[in-house]
Amino acid sequence: MIALGCDHGGYELMQAVKAHLDELGLAYQDFGTFSADSCDYPVYAEKAARAVASGACDRGILICGTGIGISISANKIKGIRAALCSDCYSAEMTRRHNDANMLAMGARVLGEGLALKIVDTFLTTDFEGGRHKRRVDLITELENK
Repeated sequence: MIALGCDHGGYELMQAVKAHLDELGLAYQDFGTFSADSCDYPVYAEKAARAVASGACDRGILICGTGIGISISANKIKGIRAALCSDCYSAEMTRRHNDANMLAMGARVLGEGLALKIVDTFLTTDFEGGRHKRRVDLITELENK
C-alpha cells in the first residue's frame, strides 16, 4: 500500500499519479488534500508519513509546489526517510542506497511525464543493503538521540 499526500500546489499532479497507480494496479491510500483549495502541506505530510512509519503503508509519495516543504515535514516523523527527487537517477539511488520510504516531488518543478517516470523508478527499485544498511542504521541512530 502506498501512502499519498499533497497540498493544493501538488493536487493536480497527484491526480495524475493516482491515475497512473490505478493503471498499474497498485493500491494506495490518499491522505489528501482533496481539492486545489489553499491548505497547509505539513498536515498532509504528517498523515501520510505516519501511515508509512507505522507500517500501515509500505512507501509514500508526497507532492507540493516544490517538494521541499512537504519533504521537510515528513522527515520530522521518526522512521521516515523522505527524498525529494527531480530526476530518475536520484529516485533510483535513494532507494538503492538510502532505503528511502517516501518520495517527494515538486509539481511546479516537474512535468507530468517525468514525474510518473520518477514514481515508477522509486516504486520498482530495491534497497541494496550491504554497506548501505550500515549507513541507514546510522541515520536511524541519529533519530534516536
